[in-house]
Amino acid sequence: MLTRVSQTAHRLLTTPENTLTVTVALTLLLLLAGGLGFLVYVAFKRQPANPPKKFRQGRAPGTHTVMVAFGDSITHATLSADWVGALRNRLGPGGYEFVNAGLNGHTSADLLRRIDEVVACRPDAVTIMVGTNDVRNGIPLAQFHANLDTIISRLQARTTARIALLSATPLGEDPAGPANQALAEYNAAIKETAERMGVSYLPVHEAIVGHLGQGATAPQFAFSFGLALRIAVRHYLFRTSLDDIARSNGLTMLTDHIHLSDRAGQVVADLVASWLGRRAEPFG
Repeated sequence: MLTRVSQTAHRLLTTPENTLTVTVALTLLLLLAGGLGFLVYVAFKRQPANPPKKFRQGRAPGTHTVMVAFGDSITHATLSADWVGALRNRLGPGGYEFVNAGLNGHTSADLLRRIDEVVACRPDAVTIMVGTNDVRNGIPLAQFHANLDTIISRLQARTTARIALLSATPLGEDPAGPANQALAEYNAAIKETAERMGVSYLPVHEAIVGHLGQGATAPQFAFSFGLALRIAVRHYLFRTSLDDIARSNGLTMLTDHIHLSDRAGQVVADLVASWLGRRAEPFG
C-alpha cells in the first residue's frame, strides 16, 4: 500500500504539467510566508528609530538636549502613530535629539529591568509612558506603583534629567468601559507618583479622551493579535493612514482599541513639545 502511494506521489510530482503546478504553488506559499514574516517584523519586532543602543555611539553635532522616550508599544510606534518621530521632525533641527526606548508589550517591570540603557544615554529629559500592558496582564496595582517609584528614584539618583510621567492611553474609546475603569486606578497611581516625587505629569489619557465624540456610542474593547496584524497589512502594504484605519473600525483616536491613530499621536507630541519648552514648576 505504501509503495503504491509513493509511486503515485512520484508520478504526480514528476509529470511536467504537475511539476509546474507544484512549483507555482510552492512559490506562492513561500511568497506568502515571506510576506507574513515581513509584516510580523515591521509591526512587532523592528527596532524603533534611534534606539538607545544606536544613540550611545554619540550625540549628533549641535545637540543641546537629549530626550529619551521610555515606554511600551505606544512609544515604540511600529503599530502606533510615531509621536517620537513627530517630535524629531519638529524639534530636531533646533538642537533636540530623541532616543526611542519603547518596546512592544513591555510593562513597568520590563522598564525597570531596562533602566541602565536609559541612564547610559546621559539624557537631559526623560518621558515615561507605561501602564496599558500592566492592566492587560493583571499586574497588581501595588506592584505597578512600586515599579514606578523605583524607576523614578533610579533616574533621579543616576541622571540629572528632567522627568515626565505620562498618563497611560485609553484601552478602547469607551471611558466608562471595564478596561478603562481598571486603567483609571493605574493612571491615578501615575499622577500620585509624579506629584509625590517632584516630576512632571502630562495628561495624555485625559487629552485623548477629550477628543472623543461626545454622546457617541463607542465599540466595546476588542483588541486582538489578529486585528493588529490586519492593521499592519493595511498600513504597511496598502499605505492606509492610521486615521483612516481608526475610522473604518468605528474609532477616532485608536486604531485597534490600544494603539494611536495619527491624530492621537499628534496630541502626545504636542503635550511633550510643550513640556520640553517649559522651564517652570516640575509638576502640573
